[in-house]
Amino acid sequence: MTADERELRELRASVREFLDAKSPEEAVRKLMESEPRFDPAVWAQAADQLRLPGLAVPEEYGGDGFGLVELGVVLEEMGRALFCAPFFATVVLAAQALLASGDQEACARHLPGIASGRTTATLAVAEDSGSWDPAMVSARAVPDGDDGWMVRGRKCFVVDGTTADLILVVARTVAGPTLFAVDREATGLAADAMETLDATRAIARLTFDAVPATLVGAQGAGGRIMAKVLDVASVGLAAEQAGGARRCLETSTEYARVRHQFGRPIGSFQAVKHKCADMLVQVELAEASSREAARLADEGSPEFPVAAAVAHACCSRAYLVAAMENIQVHGGIGFTWEHPAHLYFRRAKSSQLLFGGPAVYHERLLDRLGI
Repeated sequence: MTADERELRELRASVREFLDAKSPEEAVRKLMESEPRFDPAVWAQAADQLRLPGLAVPEEYGGDGFGLVELGVVLEEMGRALFCAPFFATVVLAAQALLASGDQEACARHLPGIASGRTTATLAVAEDSGSWDPAMVSARAVPDGDDGWMVRGRKCFVVDGTTADLILVVARTVAGPTLFAVDREATGLAADAMETLDATRAIARLTFDAVPATLVGAQGAGGRIMAKVLDVASVGLAAEQAGGARRCLETSTEYARVRHQFGRPIGSFQAVKHKCADMLVQVELAEASSREAARLADEGSPEFPVAAAVAHACCSRAYLVAAMENIQVHGGIGFTWEHPAHLYFRRAKSSQLLFGGPAVYHERLLDRLGI
């Protein structure tokens, strides 16, 4: 199912209105210092009133069956508002991993709860190195009983790892990297919050000490599943980055119009004009690349993997450039803790590094191009 342009505008307007009311700067700053790092009541409203968690979940599992184009609109708005919620981990990482696994039983068990907003979930892949490459996974899973499994190891940089009800973990078996489902209350599971640059996105370290787990998909299929998930997640993150970059441009141009120096708006000075123009170029490129990748995904185009890698590279750069220039345009006040510019810079830098950083995503682009 694909929405037309009018429906996409209505979706964007509804989500923006909701986030303007529920995720102003004061709320973001409060949640940055709280635990959990999101408001369960707001999350429930996002699920019940706007049905956001189920937007891209197939209808057979209780969702609305939309694609990456619609999901991208929502993520752009969430990135614009620095929305503190388990949306990215649950909907973009975990739900897509379940769908990529092709395990209908696992999908039927977990996706309805995700679609309704009653279940939050995450995907645990990276370890101490921060790499999302399944070949780098050292966590182990061994059979336990007739159908059960037991996982040992440690995972780092797990988005919303301290609060997720369901944890999908990639662990190594004799067949290779494999996906498993672990319940939050499982014995032997310990979660510790990691202190990172971006306090608006909760990151955790998980320790698995003989934790009971359920196989998801086929043994050794972790590499194939993660290739699909990283393509989709890269586009989802790119949309979020594009939304944040657009917000940095908006606040910069607004400030350039109202801030006066030497008897005239600072936006009339050539140096400030150039900064805003450079930001505009980056933002337009980010939006174009992320939206094109989402469109190709929904069409099932063979060009999607390349477009996903391009979007990830373009949007990571665009957001970081926009966030840095936003600070520069605001001058001295932009460097202060009281101003929100640094919140966007922190999100921009952490997003750039989330899936491994520039060296990794440029390598991924070369791989998708077959070079």
